[in-house]
Amino acid sequence: MTAPRMPSPPPRRWSGAVMALLLAALVVASFASLPLQFAAFFTADAVSSVAEFLAGFAPPETGAGFLRKTAIATAETLAMSAVGTLLAVVAGVLLAIPAAGRFGRPLRGAVRAVLNVLRSIPELVWASVLLIAAGLGPFPGALALGAHTAGVLGRLFADALENATPLPEQSLRTNGATPMAAFLYATLPQTLPQMLSYTLYRWENNIRAAAILGVVGAGGLGQMLKYHLSLFQMEKAATVILAMLLLVALVDAASFWLRRTLTR
Repeated sequence: MTAPRMPSPPPRRWSGAVMALLLAALVVASFASLPLQFAAFFTADAVSSVAEFLAGFAPPETGAGFLRKTAIATAETLAMSAVGTLLAVVAGVLLAIPAAGRFGRPLRGAVRAVLNVLRSIPELVWASVLLIAAGLGPFPGALALGAHTAGVLGRLFADALENATPLPEQSLRTNGATPMAAFLYATLPQTLPQMLSYTLYRWENNIRAAAILGVVGAGGLGQMLKYHLSLFQMEKAATVILAMLLLVALVDAASFWLRRTLTR
């Protein structure tokens, strides 16, 4: 009696190993192409220069007039990030629905291409363009944040809608619900916590980006920081930097609390 023939092993796939080798080669080439001189940071001259530069920031400016001016700039930065994020959420939702393929594949591809363009252009470039068109101030900064973040949120919202379970919406459609009602009552509630989490995270990012946009004239803390650094007023610059750190920490804490409360 002959032994039963064993099934042949599955064919070995080399695509994973080839991809890993390509990634390793890319990492090695990246390090080889850059002039990385880590030792230059630890020379006696470098350490002395950095220490002297950092010593100029102490003590921070604490005059009542300057603190009042910093508080106004902080509120302006916070408002710019909030308005930019709100505009991005509205545009992101409107673009995410066709980008999720709900109006056919051609429109899905076209809208996703628009989202790629929006998020591929950094906020700083958007701000530079809009400042030329609308002049200096927080409004072009808010629009720049909204344009870039709409591309990011639109893509994330579209992916969330595509990954939602289709069975509840199909059941409502089978029982006579309109497409809009089935979407609002079946698919949207599934993705709403995820979309909210994405929105809060992007708001945190926009707080930091709003501070940077001020450097190109969009107002807020960034504009103050650029002004005082250019005049070598390091004590005042230190106060502005501390205000930035405090603002980011407060928004991080508020965002964490909101996510825990609304997604519980």
